[in-house]
Parts: sequence; structure tokens; C-alpha cells
Amino acid sequence: MINAQGALTGPEEINTDRNLLSERVAALRWYHRMPLPGGIVTPGVSDAPRVVSRLRLPESLAGKSVLDIGAWDGYYSFACAQRGAARVLATDSFAWSGESWGTNEGFLLARDALKLRDIVADQQIDVMEISPERVGGTFDVVLFLGVLYHLRDPISALERVASVCGGLLILETEIALDWLPFEAARVYPDRELNEDDTNWYAYNVKALAGLLRRAGFKDVAVVYRTSLLRRLGRVAKGLVERRNLSALKTFRSRRVVIHARR
Repeated sequence: MINAQGALTGPEEINTDRNLLSERVAALRWYHRMPLPGGIVTPGVSDAPRVVSRLRLPESLAGKSVLDIGAWDGYYSFACAQRGAARVLATDSFAWSGESWGTNEGFLLARDALKLRDIVADQQIDVMEISPERVGGTFDVVLFLGVLYHLRDPISALERVASVCGGLLILETEIALDWLPFEAARVYPDRELNEDDTNWYAYNVKALAGLLRRAGFKDVAVVYRTSLLRRLGRVAKGLVERRNLSALKTFRSRRVVIHARR
């Protein structure tokens, strides 16, 4: 159907918009796999809707402010907005700078498609530059997901993150040496972890808990750890798909989600 101004309306308009969005999605490189309007799903390598269940995000974030550090394509920022957050600030540098993975084009496209521009703001800033002055104060909830083990100075980074968290910090990261009865960390000087030379450190949970308490968090709780069964399944899948990753390196990778409260 065409209106008096010659514009498409009704099903034809919807189909045209869907086709345009689909073309724009296909032209970009995505990390987060996430659903967009019209049944479109971004072709990301990380199944974000599945991962989000591990984070134990509060069902309602009504009236809360949220800071997403290392937002990448923005799935978790958008999930917080959809749970009622009054204000969300998505930040990144590594994934948005164009020097490594890509730019923030996926984030901007998804935000517009989901009509969340009024709620989710963005700021390109490195983790080591974050402070209340730089990001506009403190936030009720801070997401720090999949970033810590990529940093050369993770202790200073945790202090930076703590300075902008007024309530709940949700930390997701790699862990290692968790069988040790004392605090410890493993260093990866080359590509020992997932064949990725941007991975530097993996602490055990005891060390993470101690560092979080040192940064001012009183209540520290583990809400998720990669299970042995999942690690074995990941190895089996890699062998079937004949990936380059060795079985040992695939098995070595373990993740943890920690909730830390002031």
C-alpha cells in the first residue's frame, strides 16, 4: 500500500525495513549473537542470550543506573535497558577503536533497531581511564564482563571499576589454579589461553575475592562457574569440528561470575 506522499505503509513497509536491516547486519562483523526486530539474529560468535542467564542479572532494574564496561555489540547494555534501567552507559575502547576487532557500528545499529537510544548512551573510553569524573558519577550496577583477563594491570583496573560502582558489580572472567588452597594467578605471556595473545592473567576465585574486598566490596559471592561437564563437552565439540585449538587448551578455559556488593 502507498500513502498520499508515496511512502510504503503496512506489510510492504515492514518487509522493506526488515530487508534493509538484514543487509546492514550482514555487512558487519559481530561478536554478540542477539535477536533484533523482524526475526533477525546477528551472526555473532558469542551466544549472548544463553550467556546472560549465567550473570544472574536482577529481573527488575527499574530506576537503576547501569554501566557496561567493555560493551562490544551492546547486548548486555540492551538487556539492562529492557529490564527497566533508567540510565545505561555502554563503554568500550578495544572493540570500538577499529584497531582490533572492529568498530562500534554493530552497537549503534542494534541500539537503533531496538529503539533504545533514549536510554542507552555510549562513550569510547579505556578501562584504565574510567573514573567518576569521566563517566558522570557512580552507578547502581556495573557490568565488567570478559575484560579483566585481557588487561596488563588487572589490579588497578579493579580499583578503577570499584570507584564508579555504588552498589552491585557483576564480574565475569577467566579463572585458573582454583584447586590451590591460597590466592594465586596464572600469567599467559603468549597464546597459551585460547590461542589469543590479548589474554594475560587468570586469577583463582580466592584471589579475585580478596582483590574485590580490598577494593571496597563487602559481600562477594560466586554465582556461576564453568562445570567440568561443560568443559568436556567443549573439548568434544572442538574435536568434532576439527578446530585448531588443542584439547588441553580448550579444557583449560574456565569462567566465573561473581556478584560483589558494597
